[in-house]
Amino acid sequence: MIHINCPPKSRNPQSLNPINSLQNPSFPQSRMPSFLSKSFLRLPPKSLLFTMSTVAAAKSRLRGVVFDMDGTLTVPVIDFAAMYKAVLGDVEYKRIKAENPSGIDILHHIESWTAEKQQEAYKIIADFEKQGLDRLQIMPGAAELCGFLDAKKIRRGLITRNVKDAVDLFHQRFGMMFSPALSREFRPYKPNPAPLLHICSTWDVQPNEVMMVGDSLKDDVACGKNAGALTCLLDENGRYGSQDFANLDLTPDFKVSSLIEVHSLLKSNFDLTP
Repeated sequence: MIHINCPPKSRNPQSLNPINSLQNPSFPQSRMPSFLSKSFLRLPPKSLLFTMSTVAAAKSRLRGVVFDMDGTLTVPVIDFAAMYKAVLGDVEYKRIKAENPSGIDILHHIESWTAEKQQEAYKIIADFEKQGLDRLQIMPGAAELCGFLDAKKIRRGLITRNVKDAVDLFHQRFGMMFSPALSREFRPYKPNPAPLLHICSTWDVQPNEVMMVGDSLKDDVACGKNAGALTCLLDENGRYGSQDFANLDLTPDFKVSSLIEVHSLLKSNFDLTP
């Protein structure tokens, strides 16, 4: 049983008010019950409480992250310039590259070719992709980021313009599963928003609750923007600048130089409550 010694009765009723007593230096502090001490009654300043609540309210909820594969989850190993030259020929490659300084969309370009010519082009592309599979390496920070997302119960999906065999090998070799994992067999492919909207529908979430992470401004960021999702551009080597954003009228919501930075920005900018 806890005993509290009360002060003797006073004719001044205000003297029994503990708040008033704290403000009265003549009131003996030894007679003040411990649970009414100044430290107990001290509250944060109103300005601090307002700031804390404002910061909490400003964080958007994130329910899923969708990744590109080549150059994002895996180290880039395909020599795309050599592949484009093999498909297009040197002269055509130089012409198209001059017309598209932000990058060549080879898959889109060959769609207008005859069926026979397309078949030859896809065979060349498949050969380069197979060589890339033989040297497949996980991107630094990918495993840790996926572990963090799993711990927060945040879904993770994958969209790539590579083939399904490459996605299956990625899953098998590195033991990280993404679902849904859409390859170029899913049409239309990036930068069309269809694959990302399909994933959002499968997860039953809104696009603005999902982030698209990738290393291509014209494919990954465009896909995310077109779908109404958040976007994060992985730019390891400072490949993109403000002029590139202006040329394509595309500006990512976030730009990082490593997947480790993605880990940090998620914790700093989003409500990750499951």
